[in-house]
Amino acid sequence: MSSKISDPSLAEKGELSYNWAYKHMPTLSKIISREESKKPLSGRKISVCLHVTKETSVLIMGLIKLGAEVNLAGANPLSTQDDIAAFLDSKGVNVFAWRGQTTNEYNDCINDIIANPEIIMDDGSDAHVAFHLKNNDSQHVLGGTEETTTGVIRIKALEKHGDLKYPVIAVNNAYTKHLFDNRYGTGQSTMDGILRATSLLMAGKTVVVSGYGWVGRGIALRARGLGSHVTVAEVDALRALEAHMDGFDVKPISEAAKTGDILITATGQTRVIRGEHIEEMKNGAILVNAGHFDAEIDVKYLEGNHVSKQLVRPNTEEYALKNGKHVYLIGEGRIANLVAAEGHPPDVMMMSFSNQLLSAIYISDNQNKLETKVFNVPPEIDQDVSQSTLDAIGISIDEPTEEQKKYVDSWEL
Repeated sequence: MSSKISDPSLAEKGELSYNWAYKHMPTLSKIISREESKKPLSGRKISVCLHVTKETSVLIMGLIKLGAEVNLAGANPLSTQDDIAAFLDSKGVNVFAWRGQTTNEYNDCINDIIANPEIIMDDGSDAHVAFHLKNNDSQHVLGGTEETTTGVIRIKALEKHGDLKYPVIAVNNAYTKHLFDNRYGTGQSTMDGILRATSLLMAGKTVVVSGYGWVGRGIALRARGLGSHVTVAEVDALRALEAHMDGFDVKPISEAAKTGDILITATGQTRVIRGEHIEEMKNGAILVNAGHFDAEIDVKYLEGNHVSKQLVRPNTEEYALKNGKHVYLIGEGRIANLVAAEGHPPDVMMMSFSNQLLSAIYISDNQNKLETKVFNVPPEIDQDVSQSTLDAIGISIDEPTEEQKKYVDSWEL
């Protein structure tokens, strides 16, 4: 197969971005160096559907160094960094991604990479779902990985209905993924996307965060750190209580929508902010989606109930509604941190992608031994990534003494 990319001449620029990311992802680079001589993925055909960013390029080059043959598609029509696609293409990776794809082009590119994989590495499960819909022969697939919350939900739904065709490791559920990537990575990068798209001051703004999972926690924390007044909307009693105990206002979205200057969805659900909420919003309210798919904000309602719309800034559209109000939508309601910014910082993605890499090796080493189900990252991989990260950033910790080890194994004081 030949790559389908936007501009091969951007390869040199992409290599500079790759080198920057590589130098700021010491956990991943050290694991790649540690495993390179073993070539644990030698000859493995790996189909990868991830956001094509500088951080992803470090993972892809690592897979190549460990012996894999890689086909890469983007995980969102608007998130591909074209210079990175060109760089990876110049290094022999089959890349099927460019920024600004139509829905049909995006789906075609995913279909290009799932013809004959042994391992499928995904973010959002578009590749997993496409494979299940189009391919009845899954005997050659050893397994897959899934990067994000929304994707794990989809894969678990396949498992629940008895339709899952191969084992999948839920990388998203690793502690070194959701504790850091989802919270600190998305928290910072979502704010980055909002600031680039709007150039507005966050201090004093009322920010409404729908969803208080790890992503919502991170966004709420960073918004408060920038001086915003934060309200959380939730459907889960435990998470709502946690948000309250963390010092945030907690309200139903129907109430919160009336006061929010910036409203951010982070739920993995569909139609969280709907037409009835949009109608009640303040004039000038800004809508942002931090979730993977463009389903959380009812964009169809906006498209059907405006008198005019215009692109007022890169990645920011103004909708003049029939009720006389104006609202703004960032990134077409798609994942704002990747559409309006560059995604997560490299020094948090190094942990997520270390989990991806080591999980792929685990699947390869345990071929035909794994049950066809969704399971978590093996604890030894999580621990490996944790310790490797501490080593990489120069932090030492204590070890329990022999007395302490005996103490925790005894029921007598």
